[in-house]
Amino acid sequence: MYYQNHAAVYSIDPIELIRGELPRREQRLVEAWAELHQGKLKENWERLQAGQVAYKIAPLR
Repeated sequence: MYYQNHAAVYSIDPIELIRGELPRREQRLVEAWAELHQGKLKENWERLQAGQVAYKIAPLR
């Protein structure tokens, strides 16, 4: 995840910050979005590992 001059890497299961940092507000938004779409994120990871294209996932609104 990139935001302005910040970068962060998250795990999918469990959803947690692995490396880097984001401003607190953006970190909460990313984590909320990832929790809502955790199943889709796992599916996309599997697709990418198989050499397939990832599906688009809707942004947090």
